[in-house]
Amino acid sequence: MSSKSKVSVAAASFSIYAFNSLTEVMGGFLQVSDVESRSYVPFNEFDKVESNICMDFRLKVFHSVATNLSFTKASKELFISQPAISKHIHELEVQYKTPLFDRVGSRIGLTHAGELLLSHTKQLLAAYRQMDFEMNLLTDNFAGELRLGASTTISQYVLPPVLASFIKKFPEIKVSLLNGNSRDIEQALREGKITLGLVEGTAHQSTLHYTPFMKDELVVVAHTGCSLAAYDEISLEQLRTMPLVLRENGSGTLDVVEAALAEHQIKLSQLNVLLQMGSTESIKLFLENSEALGIVSIRAVTRELMSGRLKVIEVDGFHAERMFTFAEPQDRTGEWKRALSDMPAKTGDNLVLYSIKTY
Repeated sequence: MSSKSKVSVAAASFSIYAFNSLTEVMGGFLQVSDVESRSYVPFNEFDKVESNICMDFRLKVFHSVATNLSFTKASKELFISQPAISKHIHELEVQYKTPLFDRVGSRIGLTHAGELLLSHTKQLLAAYRQMDFEMNLLTDNFAGELRLGASTTISQYVLPPVLASFIKKFPEIKVSLLNGNSRDIEQALREGKITLGLVEGTAHQSTLHYTPFMKDELVVVAHTGCSLAAYDEISLEQLRTMPLVLRENGSGTLDVVEAALAEHQIKLSQLNVLLQMGSTESIKLFLENSEALGIVSIRAVTRELMSGRLKVIEVDGFHAERMFTFAEPQDRTGEWKRALSDMPAKTGDNLVLYSIKTY
């Protein structure tokens, strides 16, 4: 086996070990990516690499400004002053003798040269992360940053216990989680703000690769103090006339509802929608104080169902199942999967495979 294959298998072995105890909690698999390990420069070598270190940091500054299209956001992201951000960008523009940003009022945009530099910068930073991570794997040194993005339902009801256990096991890895609806997370992936997304819904982007990891079901619920809770089952025609509270446009949950209704030639516009809300928690609180139905993930209402605060109302012929999926750029799938394919995996109702991807 080549040294590169050994490193990939080592990463897979580590990740399965790291998350094995979470199988009961997760019932699926967690895949994390972009673990950036720290590297250090020996003091006696500093003079030789000082200019390269400065250049590396300038590229990180440029990458942050270019992806955020904001000097202020880059300053907050990198924890350095805005004048320092401006200085690094100016030095790059002087070095390459060309402007990297168009400045119009308070807004900035990339010039052609800026777009070219951003493309190369992404490749360079990814190569550095890959190199540092693989070198540190050789000594079982796991440290750095894990950047995830998850849609609302997953970030609220699936990930918290998993991430809590992960952080406890690997305190040297700094975890960040971006929360938004599925389209927000996909956009963050395309912009390079995160390297792995966990999304819901049926609408997929052609530039992203999707891997399913957990099944979910949407159910119609009512507050038990609501008059609609008198129903145990309703027809689709009744569903069309009853007041409904749904998730916002762009939500993966709404995409699944729309697809399930389309199978019966019913459009969202034909429903009696009282309100669209930006989170499932908001919908649950609204239902407690209204005469309306909501359509939400079964995972989001487990406690309310057990406590008797909410009730599931069956809808004849309405089936809204979906898969939670990992989303990543198409060009980042590859060798880690080939390494994992040679390893035994536990199976059940869902795939139980926890892996750290190494780019």
